[in-house]
Amino acid sequence: MGKMKINFARMYRDNMLKFANKVALYNIERNRKFTYKELDLLTNKIGHLLTDHFGMGEGDTYATLLENDNMSFFNFGPYKTEVAGLWLNYRDNIKEHLYQIDFVRPKVIFLEEVLLTKDNYLEELTKRGIKIVAMDKGETVYSEVEYFGDIIEHQSNERFNVEYDIDDHIILYRFTGGTTGRGKCAMYTYRNIFGTIVQNHSIQGNVYNEETKFLHVTPMSHATGAFAPAVHLKGGTNYTINLPDLNLLCKTVEEYDINTTFAVPTLLYRLEELGLHDTYDLSSLDCVIYGASPMSPSKLELLQQQFGNIFIQGYGSTEAFPPVLILAKNDHIFETEEDRKRLTSAGRPLLGVEMFVANPDGVEVPTGMIGEIWIRSNSVIKGYKDAPEETASEFHNGFWKSGDLGYVDDKGYFYIVDRKKDMIITGGFNVYAVEVENALNSHPAVSNSVVIGVPDADWGEKVHAEVVLREGNSISAEELVAHVTDHLPKYKVPKSLVFVDELPTSTVGKILRRHVKDKYWQDSVRKVN
Repeated sequence: MGKMKINFARMYRDNMLKFANKVALYNIERNRKFTYKELDLLTNKIGHLLTDHFGMGEGDTYATLLENDNMSFFNFGPYKTEVAGLWLNYRDNIKEHLYQIDFVRPKVIFLEEVLLTKDNYLEELTKRGIKIVAMDKGETVYSEVEYFGDIIEHQSNERFNVEYDIDDHIILYRFTGGTTGRGKCAMYTYRNIFGTIVQNHSIQGNVYNEETKFLHVTPMSHATGAFAPAVHLKGGTNYTINLPDLNLLCKTVEEYDINTTFAVPTLLYRLEELGLHDTYDLSSLDCVIYGASPMSPSKLELLQQQFGNIFIQGYGSTEAFPPVLILAKNDHIFETEEDRKRLTSAGRPLLGVEMFVANPDGVEVPTGMIGEIWIRSNSVIKGYKDAPEETASEFHNGFWKSGDLGYVDDKGYFYIVDRKKDMIITGGFNVYAVEVENALNSHPAVSNSVVIGVPDADWGEKVHAEVVLREGNSISAEELVAHVTDHLPKYKVPKSLVFVDELPTSTVGKILRRHVKDKYWQDSVRKVN
């Protein structure tokens, strides 16, 4: 029996026929919408643009540097061809983009027209011999650039009939977030993409169906890109906006009766603080998936008071395309303090996901004991491009070693306590930053916080916190430390605490703990004591 192959174009067409005249995609800011049939024909044209116009085939790569409206064309359909995609995050800077481009070496890049006059993009891409396609045509027309609207209309809309290996053929490259250093290039096969679709469809509560109206707010080149195909294959509608603007988000929910979205905790914190549920009618929202960073349980309770039981937590990563764990809506309901503890959990594994907590030797540890979380599922990537040593180090027998420290309870809920690299060792005791941050964030005056270990001559490291207060609130450092002391043992309480206006975040809203930590360790020879 040979290796399993798949004809994605045939599967895409069969799905289209079920929902042909239903709206599949709505780009809000461009007021542009496509039915399933129209999107099928457009993605056929994009495929022929790659293969016929640019002469690309197996082993070749194109790149996308696009906002959500235009990225939505490339999120699923180009898998019809054998050409691989490189998703660049539009909100990263040119230095990061060029590093990733130089690493993967795409032949063609699709980008937003505004970038042609920004940060030397045109010069740098031309110098590399990359064919440039701008998605729109501005006032200035460049001879080095082809324009999507001009060339797409001349392409065939005939469907493809290509088969490729489900396990070996690379169809997508994405770089890890790089919140702890320079990102690695993850390689995805079709099995990974289909794996995350199956996992999404197994979420409790019938999240994906023909009535789903999913609003994409965060970059579709990131986590929310994993949700779009799951919506599409169930006959729902994907809606896109380009900016994570809270008023635009709320206006879109109100005007289009959006019922589902994904948001990072920092965005939800601001939504709650500003009380926008009183300004806009957000009653259509039935499901808000949150993830990408830990959610403060106290903030989550405030959100539930405002919006009801509509929240689902998703846990995943670049290496384990999300979600692999889900804290379902009914998991957010609690009657006892023991039940309430579930709000600090990342949830339970979805269909087809295998997880366990390992000691440093890779042996499963008993329930309740902290170790490293290992994950195996169809959504776990093949490995890192051109990095055999890192791939061998982080993957074993199909499992990905997540680098997250956590434990599992007797009901199968997984709890993430820290990144291995972020654990603080003070006077020989282990302190997990998330636990301290939850205690800080439980104070009503606190909007958000980050906890790190900083050098200390006596203790090796001491617990330090940087805190952002809610608008219009004030509290002294001493009062806040006293609040934490009521919740945690003394050795976990911050020994120093400063108030800041904002915390550094990545382009997708993750707090960049490393950036905070570097300020305090830059003069130290060792980065841990």
